[in-house]
Amino acid sequence: MTSTRTEGIDVASVTAWFERHVTGVRPPLRFDVVAGGHSNLTYRVEDNAGQRFVLRRPPLGELAASAHDMEREHRIMGALGPSAVPVPEMVGYCAEPTVTGAPFYVMRWVDGLVLRDAASVGRVDEATRRAAAESLIDTLAGLHAVEPDAVGLGDLGRRDGYVERLIRRWRRQWDTGRRRELPLIEEVGDRLAAAIPEAGPARIVHGDYRLDNVIIDPGDGAVRAVLDWELCTLGDPLADVGMLMVYWTEPGDLVPALLVNPTAEPGFPGRKEIADRYAAVSGRDLGDLDYYVALGTWKVAVILEGVYNRYAAGAYGDTDGAWRRFDDIIPALAERAHEIARQAGR
Repeated sequence: MTSTRTEGIDVASVTAWFERHVTGVRPPLRFDVVAGGHSNLTYRVEDNAGQRFVLRRPPLGELAASAHDMEREHRIMGALGPSAVPVPEMVGYCAEPTVTGAPFYVMRWVDGLVLRDAASVGRVDEATRRAAAESLIDTLAGLHAVEPDAVGLGDLGRRDGYVERLIRRWRRQWDTGRRRELPLIEEVGDRLAAAIPEAGPARIVHGDYRLDNVIIDPGDGAVRAVLDWELCTLGDPLADVGMLMVYWTEPGDLVPALLVNPTAEPGFPGRKEIADRYAAVSGRDLGDLDYYVALGTWKVAVILEGVYNRYAAGAYGDTDGAWRRFDDIIPALAERAHEIARQAGR
């Protein structure tokens, strides 16, 4: 058994919660932090019988009232469970922060592989990498085909003005969380706000869709589960496609959005092929995709400023310090967003 407290987890209290809410659980429980991600904290939980679960809770320390909403993320995956979108099975939600310092939810562990870095990519051959990319796109198109009302998520958010609200939200985030002056962030925000494309019907938007936010089958590359739904809402599905293009690094890219870039490894198709597949599977017109790529690039720059601040404040506990590289990535992304917007005539 682990110690009576591991960082972010009160082992005794959480174990008692499991005993009350999870049928058949057999303590003692072991808690291990799952690497990856820069927002909520994720733990692998294993009981004495070998059953495995995942526990998600907000970062350590103070949080804005609307940030890292555990109940909302739990609700979204629970609603999508019966749909064709692959998500983990939900086990339970705890709203009481006294159990371990913050609300949390628990889901069943999904076996598979997260292609997060060169080491994990190296565990599958190039054919499986391509298959994983194609399944990733097909799964996104499948999510965007879901009618929100049909799965009980019609009230997840407003159906109009999504991009306008997104720009306002992340501009506020920048204004309240920045550590320095970076006028290009404001300039790009102004450009984007002045040239919002006309949107089609609102769909469920993941908000942070990328390769390392899914679990794949290491045998055939199929997506087994989509993770990290905290930014999910109703809105323009092309925003998800634009964000995916931002994260989808190709060999030779000078401005990667992530510290590690698995899609730059051999076997993965390029961004154009990814976009073309989405267009073919979804039937959507991608004529305004450059706008959404600029929007996504700008949004990631703002998000990483907040991530940097949380790391610096110790919200993720002890780390290897790699997050300090975001200090150079953020202005580079702002410049990239400005250039994409300029080339697109925005």
